Amino acid sequence: MAAARERAAGHRLRFDLRFEAYFDALPERLDTPPLSRFTPRCLELLRDLSLRGGKRLRVALLYEAARLVTTDPVPGLAEAALSIELLQTHGLVHDDIIDDAPLRRGGPSTYYAYRQEFPAADRTALGLAVLAGDLAAFLSMRVLLEADVPAELRHAMLEVQLDAGAETVAGQIVDLERDLRRIPDEEFLHTVCEYKSTRYSVLAPLRLGLLAAGERLGGEEDARLRRYAIPVGIGGQLRDDYLDLFGDEDSTGKSTGADLRAGRRSYAVSALLAAADEEQRAVVESALGDPHCPAATVERVRELARRLGVDRKLRADMRRCAEAAAAEAGTWRPHWREEAVAFFAGLPLANVVRP
Repeated sequence: MAAARERAAGHRLRFDLRFEAYFDALPERLDTPPLSRFTPRCLELLRDLSLRGGKRLRVALLYEAARLVTTDPVPGLAEAALSIELLQTHGLVHDDIIDDAPLRRGGPSTYYAYRQEFPAADRTALGLAVLAGDLAAFLSMRVLLEADVPAELRHAMLEVQLDAGAETVAGQIVDLERDLRRIPDEEFLHTVCEYKSTRYSVLAPLRLGLLAAGERLGGEEDARLRRYAIPVGIGGQLRDDYLDLFGDEDSTGKSTGADLRAGRRSYAVSALLAAADEEQRAVVESALGDPHCPAATVERVRELARRLGVDRKLRADMRRCAEAAAAEAGTWRPHWREEAVAFFAGLPLANVVRP
């Protein structure tokens, strides 16, 4: 587990330098209206959000996927990594608009940064935030076109990212549908997780890394990736939902209780509603969807969740997902390089126990 963490940290350090260089060069490379003041500010906010933290696990998955095949330098990986993280920036900007979230990664969300700049022009702030997210999505695809790889590979990588982007939007739609169900069942929650995050955060980086390294992704190879990606994605979402209710703002960089205030039937909230009796459920539902829900009420709900064992259930579910993913990675040994397989086997449990 420690080795997986160390390798992931190395990928993050190297990528962050590359990401910073990308944004340094972007104003000169992007043809923008010369008299506009808003366009440079949009690029500044995208840069700020993109460089302001993030675990870069997608980047680690990408590079280690290529190492399943070879330790040689692989053309196209740098551009694929930029594409992955730009698509993530797009998702964060739009998620924060949908969720009306003031904080992201320890600072103001892009939407709230614009709201602060245009306090008397709500529609302008909203429009600029939407367009900032759109720009990040287009840049995500554009950067892949700059990869110095054969046209056939470039097309295949673009197809992976375009599919991932479209599926993520579909996931965001079903995410909103989930919140209109009183208590979503586990199967529905898993579906939301797969489309909203797993396919672009886990499956797409794995596919891109293997494609760049020259691996053909036939039916069995892709099935292996899916069997790994699904529990990794669910485990990651379980952890995010756990921290939203049981974590603290200093460690997460987001407001604690945000899911509760936004009315999101997350894994944590759904587990709490399912475990509660009618009286307890009424307490939770009185806070659910109230954007002005006070911290004292969030704490009351949190203590109720602890009494009902929701925290223990979520931790147990996270561990089961991690163990399932690690077991799947173990079956890769006859097919791919041992060193990289060991990384994928160790990473899920490392994420469960990390701070």
